[in-house]
Amino acid sequence: MPDQPDKHDLYERCVQSPAQLVPMLRAMHAVAPASSRCGPSPVEPASSRCVLAEDFAGTAALSYLWADASPDNHALATDLDEPTLLRRPDHPRVTRLVADVRDPSLASSTPACDICFVGNFSIGYLHTRAELLAYLKSARARLNPNGVFLCDTYGGESAFTLGEVHRDHPFPGGRRVRYTWEQREANPLTGMVTDVLHFEIDRAGMIEHELPDAFIYHWRLWSVPELLDAMHEAGFATTTVYDKDPDATDEDGNAYMLPVTGDGDLDDNFIVYVTARNGS
Repeated sequence: MPDQPDKHDLYERCVQSPAQLVPMLRAMHAVAPASSRCGPSPVEPASSRCVLAEDFAGTAALSYLWADASPDNHALATDLDEPTLLRRPDHPRVTRLVADVRDPSLASSTPACDICFVGNFSIGYLHTRAELLAYLKSARARLNPNGVFLCDTYGGESAFTLGEVHRDHPFPGGRRVRYTWEQREANPLTGMVTDVLHFEIDRAGMIEHELPDAFIYHWRLWSVPELLDAMHEAGFATTTVYDKDPDATDEDGNAYMLPVTGDGDLDDNFIVYVTARNGS
């Protein structure tokens, strides 16, 4: 029987979508004034250096793809889990920092960034509004003028419903991996949820490996209005909400994204990016 796959490799294959996310980050940042824009833009030629700060970075998969997308791209990946963060070899334009992203001293000890991103619902690691507000203020202090902060969240009519979602993905060697996202606990009165990820590897219907409870998260599920309100209180100049999928992608791989403006723009259950822009 083949060796058991690593759970972080399975996570990157089944849960993350960094290849899709890189052009989306460029698009969501590209509405900044031309003088501060960085990275390839469907609107105007790019300026040069563009720095992504990936907070709660995990394996830093996004940071590496961001750096590889352009010789002008740089990334700072920050996470408390040192073995996970240092899984990859060194990259000349990726800096990995083992630290707590909630530490306000990062604003003075790390390079300023153009984009600060918190993905995979990791904003939920901040359980109280005081923690959320303090982190957002620190993140804003790390941004260049007109820089953008982005995080994702989910919501809708089933946001606090218990249950499972299954997805199948191809896997090397003619196998398939079944990824299961389970919402095991949910309390709409506190906003706290417990989400669990499971993996199964099978070949021709025969299960070769099972990784139950591969990742367990105890999160605060922040609503979109709660995030927007905290972003404004933290001092961001403007806020915008985008759907998780681009509205269009051209033949060069540039993504085009339009803001969500009303109820009709979202499904009954949704995942969105909530963004906030620093002042000039």
